[in-house]
Amino acid sequence: MSQLPPDEQAIFEQALKIPSLEEQAKFVAKTCGEDLQMLKRIRDRLRASDGAKEITLDSPVIGGLDVTQDSDFTTAESSQPEFAVTPGTIVAGRYKLLETIGEGGMGSVWLAQQSEPVKRKVAIKLIKPGMDSRQVLARFDAERQALALMDHPGIAKVFDGGLTDQGRPFFAMEYVQGAPLTEYCDQARLSVRERLELFVVICQAVQHAHQKGIIHRDLKPSNIIVRKVDGKAVAKVIDFGLAKAMHQPLTEQTLHTAHGMVVGTPLYMSPEQALSENLDIDTRADIYSLGVLLYELLTGTTPLTRAKIKEVVATEIVRLIREFEPPKPSTRLSSSESLPSVAAMRSIDPAHLKRNVSGDLDWVVMKALEK
Repeated sequence: MSQLPPDEQAIFEQALKIPSLEEQAKFVAKTCGEDLQMLKRIRDRLRASDGAKEITLDSPVIGGLDVTQDSDFTTAESSQPEFAVTPGTIVAGRYKLLETIGEGGMGSVWLAQQSEPVKRKVAIKLIKPGMDSRQVLARFDAERQALALMDHPGIAKVFDGGLTDQGRPFFAMEYVQGAPLTEYCDQARLSVRERLELFVVICQAVQHAHQKGIIHRDLKPSNIIVRKVDGKAVAKVIDFGLAKAMHQPLTEQTLHTAHGMVVGTPLYMSPEQALSENLDIDTRADIYSLGVLLYELLTGTTPLTRAKIKEVVATEIVRLIREFEPPKPSTRLSSSESLPSVAAMRSIDPAHLKRNVSGDLDWVVMKALEK
């Protein structure tokens, strides 16, 4: 493999040190700026390296737990010319892109200024060049349709959608500022009661989606954004990119997007999602993920820890998700060396934290996590 120019080699080597594919992609995009050729060369090099093939434990996984099939470094070839997206690009004649605020498997999310019919900041989701396969387009459209069905203060609203002048799908949605759920709770040192009150609101939002026939299928801290409004923490569920409509007719399109694919995020994935034959995924998958979130809110760690997953090869992760029985939250706290710091993040002393979690909270969490 030919050596990159010295400045690009330095960027490449720095990117390899970043464990998260999402953060790695953001770093490369920001560093390369508007030099799209350099960006492509570095991304190609990262794809070819082992560093781009590690499973990202808190990023979505599509297709048999191989993140390279739906990661920030897709190997798909586009049938259309590459759409150069830079700050200042105008989408659909009314959205001026300002800066990237996220990078996902299917596309990038931009902060944009809408000019008409109202002036406001919005989030624009654009499908990536090379990701315009029938499967991805179906998932992208499903996300837009799913969001349009829902109207709840705890779910980010969709305003608009369509095609760019270059024929790439986009939709405009509510711009949600804030911090991921667990990050906000720890930074604000929310008590157990305050965390539970916030969690109830999240459950109500997910219930609303379920009542509309939509399963999220990728509930995790980074998909739940929290901010303070009038002195109170307010949560919004975002990114229905993996959402699946319940009771939908099994057309050729829905079969292509559902049959034989593992969809979700390993740390928060339900056992049934870890199977490739997942046509019967229902609301219980979201309940399981909510149980993982509650476990983490109480103990500071997920039931199946990052360290545990990193100990095994990719093929063993499915078995772990399906078979590993985690200890109760109170038991995990009792055996944790980080209990003092976990308790401090919850504005309580260690002994009281263990007592608060044992009993009903233990039962609720473990019920949600039942295989």
